[in-house]
Amino acid sequence: MAGGEVRKVALVTGASSGIGRATAEAFIAAGYATALLDINEEAGKRTEAALRQSGECAFIRCDVADDESVGRSVEKVINLYGRLDAAFHAAAVPGEAQPTAECSIENWNRVIAVDLTGTWYCMRHEIPQMLKSGGGAIVNCSAAAGIRGAPRLPAYAAAKHGVVGLTKTAALEYARQGIRVNAVLPTTTDTPMISPERRQEIMEAAASKIPIGRICRPSEIADTVIWLCGGGASFITGQAIAVDGGRTAH
Repeated sequence: MAGGEVRKVALVTGASSGIGRATAEAFIAAGYATALLDINEEAGKRTEAALRQSGECAFIRCDVADDESVGRSVEKVINLYGRLDAAFHAAAVPGEAQPTAECSIENWNRVIAVDLTGTWYCMRHEIPQMLKSGGGAIVNCSAAAGIRGAPRLPAYAAAKHGVVGLTKTAALEYARQGIRVNAVLPTTTDTPMISPERRQEIMEAAASKIPIGRICRPSEIADTVIWLCGGGASFITGQAIAVDGGRTAH
């Protein structure tokens, strides 16, 4: 970096598509060396090749539901770049749509493992590295379902509520040590998670419930994450920020 400035390093999970990819792009545009973590190796390598046109990045295959995989991935980030300043956790699965009493044990365990436990795995390996370099910023991706009910998605709602609780707890624990921890709560967002077969129907139905009148763009979540990781948000920690066009204001 010019003038001896230390290059900041970011880590993004779920980086090969949707909100994760948009946020990785934003980190790179902001000058961060960015680790692109994803379980999909083929998509991850394609993403790395595309984003390298804009700046420094590296794909690392990671299964966030596997603590050892997460630990190895964070270690690779440190080996590559020497530090970790920011992390955004976008990796998630919505699970099967079933009422609470009909949610399968397999579905429950999978959604909780990826969406909630996976977020904790990431934080438990990232925080010690951030402490070594004097602090950092973590942003967890919850959802509007993290502060309200989500009919037919009981595991998803439980996991995303848990992410908010985990965020607030870690924020209190590490505030004096220079680590800020916040969460973003998107509403329905234009990503590949929307079923292609029902895309138009889902988008129109969701937009009708959002005061702004449309669904969210991935770049709008990314912009919020970059702001939360930067100096402009230096006094903000422990917050669950809804990026939802006013939907949860009802």
